[in-house]
Amino acid sequence: MTAAPTLAGQDSTRRELMTGVLQKQGAAIALVLMVAVAWLLFPRFGSLDNLRDIALQSSFLAIIALGMTFVIITGGIDLSVGSVYALGGVLAAYGAQWGFLVALLLPLAVCGLIGLINGLLVAKTGMAPFIVTLATLLFARGLLLAITSEGATTYKIPEGEVFVELGRGTLFGFGYPVFIAAALCLIGGLVLRRTRFGQSVFATGGSEQSAKLMGLPVARTKVTVYVMSGVLSGLAGALTAAYLQSGVTVIGVGLELDAISVVVIGGTLLTGGMGTILGTVIGVGIRTVIQNVINQIGTLDSNYQSVVSGAFLLVVVVLQRSLARTTTRR
Repeated sequence: MTAAPTLAGQDSTRRELMTGVLQKQGAAIALVLMVAVAWLLFPRFGSLDNLRDIALQSSFLAIIALGMTFVIITGGIDLSVGSVYALGGVLAAYGAQWGFLVALLLPLAVCGLIGLINGLLVAKTGMAPFIVTLATLLFARGLLLAITSEGATTYKIPEGEVFVELGRGTLFGFGYPVFIAAALCLIGGLVLRRTRFGQSVFATGGSEQSAKLMGLPVARTKVTVYVMSGVLSGLAGALTAAYLQSGVTVIGVGLELDAISVVVIGGTLLTGGMGTILGTVIGVGIRTVIQNVINQIGTLDSNYQSVVSGAFLLVVVVLQRSLARTTTRR
């Protein structure tokens, strides 16, 4: 008579355990499986040169996605990061004629100002984040074209300029951008998990009204995360300019969707209140491995990168929703 309830209880416990594992480790499991399969099918995938390329390609997107993670956890969205990234690159190349500090600080200041405008409009006026950041996406792209005379002018970083080393220098064979991205993600993770500001970020995304009742600085938190997103996007653009040794006007188109997708693939909820920096790093890894594998296949058009990434994102979002319903029922 007691066997049935016991078996039912065991099944329920097993389902809860599986749900918990999928929620917390699903992206990491997917990345490990993808790397294992790619390693077996493509001999060049595991070569040190290829791993260095993957790390370098991941670093620029990881820096942008770091800022996006903070924004999304607060329940917001930043559609301007692709244009801000391209603008940061052009400003860095333009400023390089006056030396290292101008090349680095000019894009950070301008892109941070765009982030500040985003944050103030979202936090102080209550405007929808996607409308505000869509407007600044157009503003940043327009400013970029104005600076470069409709894209006709390409600013090249002078030969021998120290700023180039920031993008092309290496340590243990890995580019400096890899170490910069790793350090920023580590700091971001500690800020998110170990500081009062991080608690405000989670509380704002979980329930803005409750956060206000608790006395947390909701408006200041929102402004800060948008400024972070702008500064980090500008930094990624500056590093790319240093790597390419010029400011390229056509990059960054659609990059905001890549950043959002890797954040969501990494387990951050689009509705806010939940997410991790480690998950975002894993999401960036998944995106880059997909891209690398498609490049190694060779016969597939590069557009299939977006097809595969989009399909993967769709699966993750559906899985997130299913797991959330399962958790709610419990």
